[in-house]
Amino acid sequence: MKRLLVIDDEPLIRDSLKRLLEKNNYQVLTAESVEEAVQILAKQACELILSDLRLPGEEGTRILEYFPDIPVIIMTSYASVSSAVDAMKMGAKDYISKPFDHTELLLMVERILKERKLELENTVLKQQLSREHQVYGMIGDCPAMQEVNQRIHKVAPLDTSVLILGETGTGKELVARAIHEYSTRSAASLISINCAAIAENLIESELFGYNKGAFTGADKDHPGLIEAADGGTLFLDEIGELSLDIQAHLLRVLQEGEVRRVGSTQSRKVDIRLIAATHKDLQDMVDKGKFRSDLFFRLNVFDIRLPPLKERNGDIIKLADYFLEDMRKKMAKPEVHFSAEVLALFQQYDWPGNIREMQNVIERAVILADGDKITRQHLSLFTKEQHQENSREQQTETEPLMDVDKEKLSLDEYLIHFLKVNEHLTETELARHLGISRKTLWEKRNRLKIPKRAR
Repeated sequence: MKRLLVIDDEPLIRDSLKRLLEKNNYQVLTAESVEEAVQILAKQACELILSDLRLPGEEGTRILEYFPDIPVIIMTSYASVSSAVDAMKMGAKDYISKPFDHTELLLMVERILKERKLELENTVLKQQLSREHQVYGMIGDCPAMQEVNQRIHKVAPLDTSVLILGETGTGKELVARAIHEYSTRSAASLISINCAAIAENLIESELFGYNKGAFTGADKDHPGLIEAADGGTLFLDEIGELSLDIQAHLLRVLQEGEVRRVGSTQSRKVDIRLIAATHKDLQDMVDKGKFRSDLFFRLNVFDIRLPPLKERNGDIIKLADYFLEDMRKKMAKPEVHFSAEVLALFQQYDWPGNIREMQNVIERAVILADGDKITRQHLSLFTKEQHQENSREQQTETEPLMDVDKEKLSLDEYLIHFLKVNEHLTETELARHLGISRKTLWEKRNRLKIPKRAR
């Protein structure tokens, strides 16, 4: 539903216009002055402004200076050719005299909104043409990525919710950004939120905002990130991390187009396009009662599945060259290049960390390379066995050191004795023998004040 703003200091005209426009399926905001209109538009976006010319305070044409990107129709009882010309020169889309014919006004509103839609679509088309071969770092033309690109172009112009699925590091945020930039909302904001990166006790106030006094420390009103995305796109990465309570609030936003701040009894209208992403199996979470089925159905209207890097054999060298060129520029090393051995390793490697891992590996290699060639010794590639070993090491952090009951010693006494006897071992070897990680060993050394032997 298109949102319009009517600015008029006469209550009868203001209310009459509001009823007329709402009857014709428009959402209508109203203001008595330019000053009030500015305050309203600072919180909510609109597609068209109808403003009286004569207003208390600033004249109606001043709204053109505050919001040059929003089309404006100027209304006045003082019809004259000169005032019409002046308003059009200042940027008004059209001009209508009071008392006006309702049909004429509605046709004018419809025409201007269509013109604005075409302007936005033309802008998006120009952006698409200029980025045809590079969509925010999305490189590759293997069959799986061709399918991804086709689905992006199909869904981007619509307002449909999109669910992006894929392993961590496969580029889900890049897909969300591409959808936004190819949409008719590209002139507005894309607000990206990593749900896993915000503490559970803060996520509600960050998403929905809060009113002054809602809790200790809330010393002023604070709009949430959902309000910040009004008129644009909201991208929720790792949406599977949200609690069931937050999921319920989010569902209301999608169903009713309203957001209610923490500590408020009033809802605010918002117009957002939602894109969500996760590496989890949401259907499995629904079956286990960890994710709301109604929210899942709202999200899963259209999905895009990103393949892991190991399934993109034809793209691996292209991606590596892309990241290398980027690092060359950043680090002023224009001559550095991959050796043939490195390129062969890249194609054989499983890339468990996907594109993000590749980017980090190449950045480190460029830093370490003293000459113009990146060789195997500059890489930090982990084999599948090393990843499994690291995983096992992390899992043993809370396990007991080992069975020491035979010696009738406490765990601390045994640890002090063991470290003194085995000073010849490295920290890694000591941790492995004790069945703990190096981090746990370091913490225990600090607690027991057992220094490492100088080597």
